[in-house]
Amino acid sequence: MHVTLRVVKEVGGLRRRRAYKAIRRALLTSFVRTDFRVVHMSIQREHIHLICEADDARALGLGMRGLEISAAKHLNAAVASDRGKTVPRRGTVFPERYHVEQLRSPRQVRHAIAYVLNNWRRHREDLAGFAQSRAAIDPYASGVRFDGWKRKGPFIPPEGYLPLQTVYPQTWLLTVGWRMHGPIDPREVPGPLVGGSKH
Repeated sequence: MHVTLRVVKEVGGLRRRRAYKAIRRALLTSFVRTDFRVVHMSIQREHIHLICEADDARALGLGMRGLEISAAKHLNAAVASDRGKTVPRRGTVFPERYHVEQLRSPRQVRHAIAYVLNNWRRHREDLAGFAQSRAAIDPYASGVRFDGWKRKGPFIPPEGYLPLQTVYPQTWLLTVGWRMHGPIDPREVPGPLVGGSKH
Protein backbone atom coordinates (compact mmCIF):
# COMPACT_ATOMS: atom_id res chain seq x y z
CA MET A 1 0.00 0.00 0.00
CA HIS A 2 1.02 3.59 -0.63
CA VAL A 3 -0.12 5.62 2.38
CA THR A 4 -0.16 9.41 2.71
CA LEU A 5 -0.44 11.15 6.09
CA ARG A 6 -1.08 14.89 6.30
CA VAL A 7 -0.25 17.00 9.38
CA VAL A 8 -1.82 20.20 10.68
CA LYS A 9 -0.03 23.50 10.03
CA GLU A 10 0.40 24.09 13.77
CA VAL A 11 2.97 21.31 13.88
CA GLY A 12 5.16 23.26 11.45
CA GLY A 13 7.22 21.96 8.56
CA LEU A 14 8.34 18.37 8.97
CA ARG A 15 11.64 18.80 7.12
CA ARG A 16 13.53 19.95 10.20
CA ARG A 17 15.82 18.04 12.52
CA ARG A 18 13.55 17.62 15.56
CA ALA A 19 10.55 16.57 13.46
CA TYR A 20 12.71 14.07 11.57
CA LYS A 21 13.93 12.54 14.84
CA ALA A 22 10.37 12.41 16.17
CA ILE A 23 9.11 10.52 13.12
CA ARG A 24 12.13 8.23 13.18
CA ARG A 25 11.38 7.32 16.82
CA ALA A 26 7.73 6.72 15.95
CA LEU A 27 8.76 4.20 13.29
CA LEU A 28 10.10 1.96 16.04
CA THR A 29 6.51 1.22 17.13
CA SER A 30 5.94 -0.66 13.88
CA PHE A 31 8.89 -3.00 14.51
CA VAL A 32 6.96 -5.00 17.11
CA ARG A 33 4.33 -6.00 14.56
CA THR A 34 4.81 -8.95 12.23
CA ASP A 35 1.65 -8.23 10.21
CA PHE A 36 2.51 -4.62 9.26
CA ARG A 37 5.76 -3.30 7.79
CA VAL A 38 6.93 0.16 6.67
CA VAL A 39 9.23 -0.54 3.71
CA HIS A 40 9.82 2.95 2.23
CA MET A 41 9.15 6.41 3.58
CA SER A 42 9.64 10.09 2.82
CA ILE A 43 8.97 13.17 4.92
CA GLN A 44 7.74 16.28 3.11
CA ARG A 45 6.84 19.65 4.62
CA GLU A 46 3.20 18.95 5.40
CA HIS A 47 2.80 15.23 4.76
CA ILE A 48 4.47 11.84 5.00
CA HIS A 49 4.53 9.13 2.32
CA LEU A 50 4.88 5.47 3.21
CA ILE A 51 4.95 2.24 1.28
CA CYS A 52 3.73 -0.47 3.61
CA GLU A 53 2.97 -4.16 3.61
CA ALA A 54 0.08 -5.45 5.72
CA ASP A 55 -1.38 -8.92 6.01
CA ASP A 56 -4.93 -7.57 5.81
CA ALA A 57 -7.06 -4.45 6.36
CA ARG A 58 -7.11 -4.95 10.14
CA ALA A 59 -3.31 -5.18 10.29
CA LEU A 60 -3.01 -1.99 8.23
CA GLY A 61 -5.48 -0.17 10.48
CA LEU A 62 -3.79 -1.23 13.71
CA GLY A 63 -0.30 -0.63 12.35
CA MET A 64 -1.14 2.85 11.13
CA ARG A 65 -2.99 3.68 14.35
CA GLY A 66 0.07 2.77 16.43
CA LEU A 67 2.37 4.73 14.13
CA GLU A 68 0.12 7.81 14.17
CA ILE A 69 -0.25 7.79 17.97
CA SER A 70 3.51 7.54 18.47
CA ALA A 71 4.26 10.14 15.79
CA ALA A 72 1.74 12.57 17.27
CA LYS A 73 3.28 12.21 20.73
CA HIS A 74 6.84 12.73 19.50
CA LEU A 75 5.93 15.56 17.10
CA ASN A 76 4.04 17.44 19.82
CA ALA A 77 7.13 17.14 22.03
CA ALA A 78 9.31 18.38 19.14
CA VAL A 79 7.07 21.43 18.65
CA ALA A 80 7.44 22.28 22.33
CA SER A 81 11.24 21.95 22.15
CA ASP A 82 11.37 24.16 19.05
CA ARG A 83 9.41 26.82 20.94
CA GLY A 84 11.51 26.54 24.11
CA LYS A 85 8.67 25.05 26.16
CA THR A 86 8.97 22.20 28.64
CA VAL A 87 5.37 20.97 28.27
CA PRO A 88 4.56 19.12 25.02
CA ARG A 89 2.07 20.68 22.63
CA ARG A 90 -1.44 19.31 22.97
CA GLY A 91 -3.83 18.88 20.11
CA THR A 92 -4.40 17.19 16.78
CA VAL A 93 -1.41 16.31 14.61
CA PHE A 94 -3.10 14.30 11.85
CA PRO A 95 -6.35 16.09 10.90
CA GLU A 96 -7.87 13.32 8.81
CA ARG A 97 -7.66 9.63 8.17
CA TYR A 98 -4.67 8.59 6.09
CA HIS A 99 -5.12 8.10 2.36
CA VAL A 100 -4.29 4.62 1.10
CA GLU A 101 -3.82 3.23 -2.39
CA GLN A 102 -3.35 -0.49 -2.92
CA LEU A 103 -0.48 -1.34 -5.26
CA ARG A 104 -1.33 -4.28 -7.49
CA SER A 105 1.19 -4.56 -10.35
CA PRO A 106 5.00 -4.46 -10.72
CA ARG A 107 4.79 -1.27 -12.80
CA GLN A 108 2.54 0.43 -10.26
CA VAL A 109 4.88 -0.54 -7.41
CA ARG A 110 7.95 0.72 -9.28
CA HIS A 111 6.18 4.02 -9.94
CA ALA A 112 5.13 4.32 -6.28
CA ILE A 113 8.68 3.68 -5.00
CA ALA A 114 10.08 6.33 -7.34
CA TYR A 115 7.28 8.70 -6.32
CA VAL A 116 7.91 8.26 -2.59
CA LEU A 117 11.71 8.28 -2.56
CA ASN A 118 12.04 11.12 -5.08
CA ASN A 119 9.05 13.13 -3.88
CA TRP A 120 11.36 15.90 -2.68
CA ARG A 121 12.14 16.62 -6.34
CA ARG A 122 8.42 16.97 -7.09
CA HIS A 123 8.28 19.62 -4.34
CA ARG A 124 11.63 21.17 -5.39
CA GLU A 125 13.19 20.50 -1.98
CA ASP A 126 16.26 19.23 -3.84
CA LEU A 127 17.02 22.85 -4.79
CA ALA A 128 17.26 24.10 -1.21
CA GLY A 129 19.95 24.23 1.45
CA PHE A 130 21.93 21.11 2.30
CA ALA A 131 20.31 19.10 -0.47
CA GLN A 132 21.25 21.47 -3.27
CA SER A 133 24.98 21.24 -2.77
CA ARG A 134 25.58 17.81 -1.31
CA ALA A 135 22.84 15.21 -1.77
CA ALA A 136 21.60 13.23 -4.73
CA ILE A 137 19.30 11.30 -2.39
CA ASP A 138 16.75 12.87 -0.07
CA PRO A 139 18.08 12.87 3.52
CA TYR A 140 14.45 12.96 4.71
CA ALA A 141 13.60 9.65 3.04
CA SER A 142 14.55 6.01 3.38
CA GLY A 143 16.30 6.01 -0.01
CA VAL A 144 19.70 6.21 1.67
CA ARG A 145 19.41 2.47 2.34
CA PHE A 146 17.56 1.57 -0.89
CA ASP A 147 19.34 -0.96 -3.16
CA GLY A 148 17.36 -0.27 -6.33
CA TRP A 149 18.96 2.95 -7.53
CA LYS A 150 20.29 3.11 -11.08
CA ARG A 151 23.18 5.18 -9.74
CA LYS A 152 23.29 6.18 -6.14
CA GLY A 153 25.30 9.39 -6.43
CA PRO A 154 26.84 11.28 -3.54
CA PHE A 155 25.28 11.25 -0.11
CA ILE A 156 27.34 12.99 2.53
CA PRO A 157 25.22 12.92 5.66
CA PRO A 158 25.13 15.85 8.07
CA GLU A 159 26.85 15.34 11.41
CA GLY A 160 24.92 12.97 13.66
CA TYR A 161 22.63 11.82 10.83
CA LEU A 162 20.75 8.55 11.38
CA PRO A 163 18.77 7.06 8.46
CA LEU A 164 15.07 6.24 8.71
CA GLN A 165 14.62 2.71 10.02
CA THR A 166 12.40 0.86 7.58
CA VAL A 167 12.21 -2.92 7.17
CA TYR A 168 13.05 -5.20 4.27
CA PRO A 169 9.93 -6.14 2.25
CA GLN A 170 8.50 -9.65 2.17
CA THR A 171 6.06 -9.51 -0.76
CA TRP A 172 7.06 -10.48 -4.30
CA LEU A 173 5.95 -7.11 -5.70
CA LEU A 174 8.29 -5.18 -3.41
CA THR A 175 11.25 -7.56 -3.51
CA VAL A 176 11.36 -8.78 -7.12
CA GLY A 177 8.35 -7.72 -9.16
CA TRP A 178 8.97 -3.97 -9.46
CA ARG A 179 12.55 -4.60 -10.69
CA MET A 180 11.13 -5.96 -13.97
CA HIS A 181 10.65 -2.31 -14.98
CA GLY A 182 14.21 -1.22 -14.28
CA PRO A 183 16.13 0.55 -11.53
CA ILE A 184 15.16 4.01 -10.33
CA ASP A 185 17.27 7.04 -11.15
CA PRO A 186 17.77 9.19 -8.02
CA ARG A 187 17.37 12.29 -10.21
CA GLU A 188 14.02 11.15 -11.64
CA VAL A 189 11.28 13.72 -11.00
CA PRO A 190 8.03 11.89 -10.25
CA GLY A 191 4.88 12.70 -12.14
CA PRO A 192 1.42 12.43 -10.60
CA LEU A 193 0.18 9.09 -9.35
CA VAL A 194 -2.62 7.31 -11.16
CA GLY A 195 -5.12 8.64 -8.61
CA GLY A 196 -4.05 12.21 -9.39
CA SER A 197 -2.35 12.89 -6.05
CA LYS A 198 -1.16 16.46 -5.58
CA HIS A 199 1.39 15.41 -2.97
